[in-house]
Amino acid sequence: MRRFLLYSLLAIGALVFIYPFVWMVAATFKPEAEVTNFNLFSNSFSFDNYLFVFRKIPVTRSFFNSLFVSVIVTASVIFFGSVTGYALARLRFAGRSLVVNIALLTMMIPAQLTLIPLYTLVVRFGWINSFAALIVPAMMSSYAALLFRNFFMQIPQSLVEAARLDGCSDLRILFSIIFPLSKPIIWTVALLTFMGIWNDVLWSLMVIRDETKMTMPLVVTLFAVGGGAEARLGAQLAAAALLAVPVIVAYVFLQRHLIESLAASGMKN
Repeated sequence: MRRFLLYSLLAIGALVFIYPFVWMVAATFKPEAEVTNFNLFSNSFSFDNYLFVFRKIPVTRSFFNSLFVSVIVTASVIFFGSVTGYALARLRFAGRSLVVNIALLTMMIPAQLTLIPLYTLVVRFGWINSFAALIVPAMMSSYAALLFRNFFMQIPQSLVEAARLDGCSDLRILFSIIFPLSKPIIWTVALLTFMGIWNDVLWSLMVIRDETKMTMPLVVTLFAVGGGAEARLGAQLAAAALLAVPVIVAYVFLQRHLIESLAASGMKN
């Protein structure tokens, strides 16, 4: 009976959380007059809202822009974060604890406080209205470095010492020995980074003016609030659904690694 009550509460909670998204997807296939109804099904099923979105905004172009930026940033965060995490976990050097504390301190600073200095730097470098403005500032993450560090500390030191006796360099130890044992944390960092970059709107709005370089979240935002949707709620919901699909697909396939690595690294809070 206790397990039955527990599963019942979990099922109710799951329905409460998932219903708004299910309703949003269902509403995209309804005519505009029925969008505000709470029922999930309509007799007038159509793809008009999606066709309207594809006519009004460059969905395909912005999708590949977002994919290009997100993939490059994710790969760079994994590389630099793993190298930094390995150094903080396995190398002995003066000031190592200070570096860890500074990394923790940077995580406590709201990102909004760094927007103006970062924007000034981007302007001075001449990166405004280019992919460099979207990619370079996000190539390193202190959170990813700490995740890697905490996970790498779970790997036995004897394995590292044995590799060093065989003449392996630290980079070879990292990429040939530790990386194959660290798939959960790699996929977790990849998922968290991909989601964060894919959904970013504010920074893209500040540095991108050319429509051909706009990311999908920026295009969808301008479509919804800039008048492109012509006050059609169904079209706005359709654009939002298209924006959410890649993140949902990535999370569905990687959620097991996410839970496992966050629990192992001690960063679940």
